[in-house]
Amino acid sequence: MMWKKSDDLPIPILSWCAEVEPSALVQAENLARHPALRYHVALMPDCHCGYGMPIGGVVAAHNAVIPSAVGVDIGCGMAAVETDIPAERLSDMRFRREIQTRIKALIPVGEGGYHKGEQQWEGFERYLALPGACENFVSALDRRNLGTLGGGNHFIEIQKSDDGFVWLMLHSGSRNLGKRIEEFYQKQAAVLCERYYTPLADPDLAFLSMDDDAGRNYFRDMNFALEYAAENRRRMMAVFKEVIEEFIPEVTFVNEINIHHNYAALENHFGEELYIHRKGATSAKLDETGIIPGSMGTASYIVRGLGNVRSFMSCSHGAGRRMSRNEANATLTAAECDAAMAGIVCDRWHNVSRYGKNKKVLDLSEAPLAYKDIDTVIASEKDLVEVRTRLTPLAVVKG
Repeated sequence: MMWKKSDDLPIPILSWCAEVEPSALVQAENLARHPALRYHVALMPDCHCGYGMPIGGVVAAHNAVIPSAVGVDIGCGMAAVETDIPAERLSDMRFRREIQTRIKALIPVGEGGYHKGEQQWEGFERYLALPGACENFVSALDRRNLGTLGGGNHFIEIQKSDDGFVWLMLHSGSRNLGKRIEEFYQKQAAVLCERYYTPLADPDLAFLSMDDDAGRNYFRDMNFALEYAAENRRRMMAVFKEVIEEFIPEVTFVNEINIHHNYAALENHFGEELYIHRKGATSAKLDETGIIPGSMGTASYIVRGLGNVRSFMSCSHGAGRRMSRNEANATLTAAECDAAMAGIVCDRWHNVSRYGKNKKVLDLSEAPLAYKDIDTVIASEKDLVEVRTRLTPLAVVKG
C-alpha cells in the first residue's frame, strides 16, 4: 500500500496497486482535485484506466453523486453457489461440454442476446410506482434482457474448489439499462457543473448534488438498476442450477452469494455520511463475503472482508486488465490464447474467423493473457480481505 501526496493535490491517493498505469494515475489525480470528494482516493490492486475514473477505484463524495464514478454497467457484479458435488464427478471433459452446451441453449448470451418474450418481474412495477420514475427505463428491451448474460467480460463458469467440490459462478450486470441511466444523467451533470460549479480537472467527472432533484433522481434510478442487476444474476443462477440438477440430480446447493461491484451507496466512514462510489471495486466490510474472479482461465476467490477503513472497506473486483482491448487484439494470437485455456471446456478462439460472414473481428481481449495475475492481486490486498476459498475453472461460457 502506497500514499501519493503533493501540495497540488487537495486529498492524497492511497494505492494497493503495485504499478498504476500512467493514464489511470492521471485519472486518480483528477479525482484528488474533485471538489465533492473527501479524505483520499483509494486504488485497488486491479486498478486500470476507465472512463473518467479508474476501474478498481473507490472514492467518498460529500452530498453528491458522480455518474462516471459508478460507470455505465451499473450493478455489474458476481453470483456464486457452492455445491456438494465432488469435482471428480466432472472429470470427463465431454460431460462438461454437454453441460456447457445446455447452459448456452437456455441462457441468452452476447451483446444482442435476449429473450424472445418480455420477462415478468414485480420490480418493474415497483419502480414505476415511485414518484418521478422514468418509463424509458422500463423498455421492452429491458424486459427481454432480464435473465441474460450480455457480452464483454461477462461469464458463466463451473469451478472446482481447492477442497474438491464444484461451485457455480457468473458475472453480469444491468445490461443496457445501466448504460442508458448513466448516459442520461452524465449529460445532466455536465450541464449543471458547467453552469454552477468550479471547472473540473476532467469534465467526465461531472457530478450531481444530492440537494438537487437531478442527484436524487440519479440515485433512485441507479438503485433500480442495482435491483435489476441482482435479479438478472438470480434468474441466470436459477437456470444454471436447474441445468446442473438435470445432469447431476443428487446435487445439493449449499449457499448463494450475489453482490455488486459498480455502484454508489450512502455509508458512514470516519464519522461522516458519505456517498461511497465503487467502480470495479467490491465492498469488504468486516466479515462480509465477497467474490473476486480471475480471468476466464485462472483462479477466482471467495473472500471475507476485513473492514479496512483506509480502503473505505473495499477490495478489488477481479484481476484487472494489463492490456486494453485494442492492445490485446493487436498483439495476442488465437493459438496462445487457446493454450492458456488447456484443460478447460470453452469455445476456442481458433474456431472464430477474424473476418467471418458477419465481418466480426475475432476478440482476444478476454483471454487470460490480457489480465493481471490474480494471485498477485490477492496478495496485494491481504489487509483488505481474507481468502476463504480458492476456485479454478472447469468450464466457461462467455458473452
